[in-house]
Amino acid sequence: MSVGGQRAQLVDGPAGRAADTEAHPQAAEGPPPELVFKRRLRPARVARELWGARELVRALAERDLRARYKQAVLGFAWAVLTPLALCAIFTLVFRRAVDVDTEGAAYPLFAYVGLIVWQFFSNTMNQGALSLANNLSLLNKVYCPREVFPLATMLVAGVDMLIGTAVLGLLFLVFWTAPAATLFWVLPLLLVQFAFTYGVALVLSVAVVYLRDVRHLLPIITQMGVFATPVAYPLAQIPERLQEIYVGLNPLGAVIEGYRNALLYGRAPDATLTSIASVSSVVFLVGGYLLFKKLETGIADVA
Repeated sequence: MSVGGQRAQLVDGPAGRAADTEAHPQAAEGPPPELVFKRRLRPARVARELWGARELVRALAERDLRARYKQAVLGFAWAVLTPLALCAIFTLVFRRAVDVDTEGAAYPLFAYVGLIVWQFFSNTMNQGALSLANNLSLLNKVYCPREVFPLATMLVAGVDMLIGTAVLGLLFLVFWTAPAATLFWVLPLLLVQFAFTYGVALVLSVAVVYLRDVRHLLPIITQMGVFATPVAYPLAQIPERLQEIYVGLNPLGAVIEGYRNALLYGRAPDATLTSIASVSSVVFLVGGYLLFKKLETGIADVA
């Protein structure tokens, strides 16, 4: 072996690496701290970005609404036909086959209140889960907060819910009754409902990008969820000792029960269950958002 080769071997050996480390100590320690990228999520900045993208959210929601109802003969009537059909089925099956205590309220009203909430959640969940996967070409061309895509789908579901609420008013007229004076409790319950729904939509939207099998689970979740949630029956059907755990895992149970109390029975929502549902919804929202922001940087690479 030549002298040059021996020198190269020595330089490449442990002694050579040690000498290189002594000459360049930062090579062993990594790059300087000021060059390391650290992503910090500041609530004020996040809020500003979302507010700045409000026109994009509106445009996305309008596009989805047009695509959904443009070629449909019945148009926006489809927003109420599904909950009305389910309401009719629940009335025929649950009212006759199962002893459901509605506390004197007409069962169609009782069931329809729950169906409006569930329809909003299921529409947001199903469409929101695909919101990123269906807009990958736009994601790779335009910079915007990625969370606006699930938010736009929730806005579309909100339009459907608003239409369904108008039909609820007609049902009150059909059954010769009126909403109770405690209906103002609907507003705080809406916040709980929106927080939980958006948190779930954020998680599912990024999960579908990384794991495409999730989209095949959505119909199963929807079919099971409508029966696992107190839509066709009251929350009281669940054993009392399990109700707090239940609403912690599924805040929609407390939301639906709260709507019924406020609109049909003239009383305030249960304070304990609503508080648990509120805390749980915030956990779902914050946790879902943090997971979304952690995984969104790899969306373009995975997709």
